[in-house]
Amino acid sequence: MDNKPFAEETSRAPISQRSQEVEGAEAGASEIMIKVVINDVEVTVPKGTTILDAAKKINIKIPTLCHHEDLCLAGVCRICVVDVEGQKNLQASCSYPISEPIKVKTYTDRVRRARTNILQLLLKNHYGECYTCARNNNCELQTLAAEYGVTIYKFGHIDKPRYEKDQTNYAVERDMDKCILCRRCVRTCIDLQEVGVLEAVNRGSETKIETYLDLPLNDVLCINCGQCVNRCPTGALKAKDPANEVWDAIDDPDKHVILQTAPSPRAAIGEEFGLPAGTSVTKKLNNAAKWMGFDKVFDTNFTADLTIMEEGTELLLRLKKALIDKDASVRLPQITSCSPGWVKFIEYYYPEKLDHLSTAKSPQQMFGAVIKTWYAARNSIDPSKIVSVALMPCTAKKFELERPEMRDSGYKDVDYGLTTREFAGMIKKCGIDLPNLPDSEFDDPIGMGSGAGLVFGSTGGVMEAALRTAYEIITGEPVPFENLKVTPVRGEEGVRTAEIPIKGAKGDWAFLDGVTLNVMIAHGTANAKKVMEMLKSGELDKYHFIEIMACPGGCLGGGGQPIPTSPAIREARARAIYAEDESLTIRKSHDNPVIKTIYEEFFTDGPCGHKSHELLHTKYTKRGKWIDVKKEKK
Repeated sequence: MDNKPFAEETSRAPISQRSQEVEGAEAGASEIMIKVVINDVEVTVPKGTTILDAAKKINIKIPTLCHHEDLCLAGVCRICVVDVEGQKNLQASCSYPISEPIKVKTYTDRVRRARTNILQLLLKNHYGECYTCARNNNCELQTLAAEYGVTIYKFGHIDKPRYEKDQTNYAVERDMDKCILCRRCVRTCIDLQEVGVLEAVNRGSETKIETYLDLPLNDVLCINCGQCVNRCPTGALKAKDPANEVWDAIDDPDKHVILQTAPSPRAAIGEEFGLPAGTSVTKKLNNAAKWMGFDKVFDTNFTADLTIMEEGTELLLRLKKALIDKDASVRLPQITSCSPGWVKFIEYYYPEKLDHLSTAKSPQQMFGAVIKTWYAARNSIDPSKIVSVALMPCTAKKFELERPEMRDSGYKDVDYGLTTREFAGMIKKCGIDLPNLPDSEFDDPIGMGSGAGLVFGSTGGVMEAALRTAYEIITGEPVPFENLKVTPVRGEEGVRTAEIPIKGAKGDWAFLDGVTLNVMIAHGTANAKKVMEMLKSGELDKYHFIEIMACPGGCLGGGGQPIPTSPAIREARARAIYAEDESLTIRKSHDNPVIKTIYEEFFTDGPCGHKSHELLHTKYTKRGKWIDVKKEKK
């Protein structure tokens, strides 16, 4: 068998033209329905539908590598080629728009030979041992090679690495010897996130994926969101894993090792153990962590509630200063600051708008500060002996905990950040069968979080949690939505708005009576960019509060979540946390009794008081100027 199926039978030239045709067809002719026959099965689809999507409608599987549901069409890998009756060359099904009735075969002899040869050519330049790869058993290239019976390197195989691994970044590592040039990372960074630190350079056999000027990842404007990792089909991109350091701490009898778990990993980690997307395993995860040797397992929802108390109070104080005191220095709308990827994005691209950011730290970092102060003193534990570990859905959290201003406790507030995938690996290393573990509660005193803290994980969740508390503080009444579900802020639209009329404002907040609170929610930094451009142009002057999350879907779609990801998977995870919220007794941050206790015992001057500003807030002079801790230490 020669190279002909790849070199001659696949049609490469019309891809860009076809992408335009698809866009035009979808925009202008979606009402026209066309009958297509795929493997002798008839299906009717709107004009402009790709062959790949038509096949999905009748459960016919066509393999893909460069294609991803979150990304624009590419058609570069050609593994999805099919046989269209009457056409000489095989066609890329992911980028072929159906404009007339056609007959398609997805597994003819020449299709099978072409796909096998394409895989062989990809493997020729794919260096590395599968057994030691982070994506072993979850690699799309490995899976396809097995499905197509590729057991030898027909076209040879490189026997030594060509590129140096890039491990400079706190969050993401790059190993270009595993890259198959699918360009998913490029499209993710440029189109999905509009950051653009990755690009394909050169042509033909010289093509490679580079950062700007081929600089190390830590020296370009990467926001550490990890979305490229979630869409890479191989092990070319991975998160930086501190699991070995965490094991060392657990095994050290002199250390008091604490784990905080965020809501999004609890709604997703089951996927790593074969459970359907959207299966919440909160209490089983608690038990797994205790079996692994963590001294205490606490709930990040507690400090999500603390964040709402601080951030919500900050918003009310800003409104009072702007509307009553006529303080021209106050910046509205206030924008959330709990997504570290988003914070880095605004620092890099809109530094002149930093004073719109809330000064409140994220729940992860508030937790670290509280653990090494209030918790340590309350339990007579030397804070230098505490190792604070965060289980997060986010790769940017790894960068956040290294920031120089995140040491207000007198120590590094959070020592290590583990992604959902990394923690699943630690569980598997212990031989723990997570789905069949008995349930276990969180430990006291930071084991209680509200449903408001829980919904933080989904886009719109921070806004919903804030409204549940702020409205009741202002009026004394619950937010006027059935069962506390603030439905206008929920959803998957990239940018959405809501108007919340305030009726019956009392006391210090009587000035807000009759005011309509205008809010906005955005997720994914491409949408954040749209919001910031509107802010620059003055279009958002009527708005009071904006929630922005760096990742599509919010934390549920974070860069550290299980792979694969898709809109349907993220929606399933969202349903899980909303269902868990409705099952709880305490669903408002200010009703959390431990929140009341910490303000009575520790933050005695209340939210946004002197003590809380020392530990739970940041200073923009530091935040706006990134300081490289590694270089400082040298």
